[in-house]
Amino acid sequence: MALPDMSVRLLRLELRDVRRFCEACLEVDPEATTVLTGPNGSGKTTFLEAVAYLGSHRSFRTTSRSVIVRNGAERGIVRAELRRERRPLLVESELRADGGTRTLVNRRAVHSRAELADTVPVTVFSPDDLGLVQGPPARRREMLDAALRLVDGRAGSDLDAMERVLRQRAALLRQAAGRLSPEIASTLDVWDERLGGVGTSVSEGRRALVEEAAALVDDAYASLAGVGVARPAVTVTYVAGWEGSLVQALAASRRDDVRRGISTVGPQRDEIILHVEGRDARTQASQGEQRSLALALRLALHELVSERRGARPLLLLDDVFSELDPDRSRALVRRLPAGQALLTTASRLPDGVEAGAVVDVRTLGPMP
Repeated sequence: MALPDMSVRLLRLELRDVRRFCEACLEVDPEATTVLTGPNGSGKTTFLEAVAYLGSHRSFRTTSRSVIVRNGAERGIVRAELRRERRPLLVESELRADGGTRTLVNRRAVHSRAELADTVPVTVFSPDDLGLVQGPPARRREMLDAALRLVDGRAGSDLDAMERVLRQRAALLRQAAGRLSPEIASTLDVWDERLGGVGTSVSEGRRALVEEAAALVDDAYASLAGVGVARPAVTVTYVAGWEGSLVQALAASRRDDVRRGISTVGPQRDEIILHVEGRDARTQASQGEQRSLALALRLALHELVSERRGARPLLLLDDVFSELDPDRSRALVRRLPAGQALLTTASRLPDGVEAGAVVDVRTLGPMP
């Protein structure tokens, strides 16, 4: 069934003092794939990073916002003109060299990552996605949470609240300096009660999303890897970062948390376990299997989000074909959903990719 035209369309993207660009402007095909070309190091990924940042206040390339600002500049500006159901959207982000940031939607300040995700929904594919399988649990949680923000507004708010509580609890544990005084214990009671509520809600949302996506992951993996084994080839299992009641688990771990200065249980310890044909994907799968699985995870969550929202997120494909063999490239092209996409490449496009526009990034704006 065709989706109704409720998807957000990117029309124009402007950068000022972002990465290597003093100023740059990109006009985007709102209905098809816009391909950004140019040699390695010419700034192609910067445009995808900027779009993704507008929807998350996060970069998929770095954990530091300040490095997005051009060297020598005090601030960088990302400005996007979009359309949703024929209504214009203007999204503007200011990134300061000191790491601060501010985003406006139609000239109104936005403070919630949940609202940003709903305004500029994106799915990012990048060569670094191999880390979704090989890397630490935090990578898999970030992927899951990005999808959760898009399908459930309440879950997005809970994620924001959970992150605030975890920051406050971490600061308190550092302040304790290994000593559980009555004042520290009393304040921990407050934060633990709050974390018990939002943390449990987030964990339940993550688990439900994993269970809903599991069959889609297996199906996507089968089409990408061309497996001919008994299904399912891939199993995805969610494991919470505690057992029983979270409030009780926090109370039981309190002395250890204070001694170590960190939170040892909670949703920040949740894990997603991946198996390929019964083998631990992280340690026993080949790199080809791991790469297919990473793509399958992205595709499955994109399909799930599209169905739940009734609209497709914008696809950002950062040089993904350079790491794939020809068979997997063709399989990925066949599997990619219709809709707007931005794709970067330093080489020729694989067969089957139909570009609405091809743009050499070196023509888009001056660099110092």
